[in-house]
Amino acid sequence: MDPNTLSAEEIRRYSRHLIMPEVGMEGQLKLKRARVLLVGTGGLGSPLALYLAAAGVGTLGLVDFDVVDDSNLQRQVIHGTKDLGKKKLDSAIETLKDLNPHVDYVRHDVPLTSENALEIVREYDIVADGTDNFPTRYLVNDACVLLGKPNVYGSIFRFEGQASVFATADGPCYRCLYPEPPPPGLVPSCAEGGVLGILPGIIGLIQATEVVKLILGAGETLQGRLMLYDALAMRFRELKLRRDPECPPGQPCTKIKGLIDYQEFCGIPKQPPPPAGVEITPAEVKVRLDRGDNFQFIDVREPHEHQICRIDAATLIPLGDLPRRLAELSREAEVVVHCKSGIRSAKAADLLRENGFRRVANMRGGILAWSDTVDPSVPKY
Repeated sequence: MDPNTLSAEEIRRYSRHLIMPEVGMEGQLKLKRARVLLVGTGGLGSPLALYLAAAGVGTLGLVDFDVVDDSNLQRQVIHGTKDLGKKKLDSAIETLKDLNPHVDYVRHDVPLTSENALEIVREYDIVADGTDNFPTRYLVNDACVLLGKPNVYGSIFRFEGQASVFATADGPCYRCLYPEPPPPGLVPSCAEGGVLGILPGIIGLIQATEVVKLILGAGETLQGRLMLYDALAMRFRELKLRRDPECPPGQPCTKIKGLIDYQEFCGIPKQPPPPAGVEITPAEVKVRLDRGDNFQFIDVREPHEHQICRIDAATLIPLGDLPRRLAELSREAEVVVHCKSGIRSAKAADLLRENGFRRVANMRGGILAWSDTVDPSVPKY
């Protein structure tokens, strides 16, 4: 594909762009010559990839190493039921090639790490961050700052989303907004807290719009502004963001010297094997239930999760209610706790030990693991 001309087929395809004076032939050729890296092909990456491909961005790099799961399909609209179990990159590129075969799709079938981020990001003009965790957000930001690449940021949770443009020459970066990551476990993931399926479509399209504006050099971007969206109230608002005063305008960031261990930076420990007796497998719990062992089995999920699926032998005491309901439990008897995946129940186990419960075990993997290994009739969510 000649990056300096449009074929007759491309002219027909992009005709609604070409008749806009803000785009025209010159702007469409800018789009064709542009190289954009999308980190993630999930909730945010789906609308980003679909609309940037449709717009005619010439090279789209896609970073992902996950596979399509049925729980993805509520929001990750680039994938379909036929793609379950497929690599997300395979599924996404198949969809994108059907949408626009004139785009060059570059696969990066690896997790983005401190070892490979600079090498990957260096090959692109703009990065769009569709990640869902703090270590990778800081990694993407720092790589963009070090290489001078704009970072088009978006994040989502439940009914709320936010977007901005970071790491431009004169603008703030992600660290100007969040100098330090939140303590581990304070902010639940979408897997734990949920997300409205439509929300990533809205935020991802805003990100795609910002990418196109940066390529065209048109309009006013979200540089220096954090856009906040509340879907329940159907309200947009924005906050002004200032660059760290220690980083002079138009000059490289003075604080980011190189890439670091972002798991360690975010306080996420390398998990050692749990001490004996601290964790118990679902299969072991099932054996003990079947033989009538005397222990207290507690479900620390929320009531609305309990309505989706449950283990009948477990008593529901949501994690937030546990501190004021300790009197319902015997400190002398053994307690086994479970949640969805084992994260909240680990916190519950720690809470119980701190309050004098000497025999506490966390059911490893939660009710998801119970469904996988004990009772497949229990729905997974």
